[in-house]
Amino acid sequence: MISSQKPIVIGVTGGSASGKTSVSRAIFDQFSGHSLLLLEQDAYYKHSDLPFEERKKN
Repeated sequence: MISSQKPIVIGVTGGSASGKTSVSRAIFDQFSGHSLLLLEQDAYYKHSDLPFEERKKN
């Protein structure tokens, strides 16, 4: 059965060390049992030790 409910997106922003991860995890934990995705910023950035100019070539 396909759900007809629209997804809800919650964005959490703030300065460094302002508690974004703590707040995000608290929200995530409150909705356990539901279909959720917690996408952390570090999860979608390509990490590399190469200088920026070298990374642009890829």
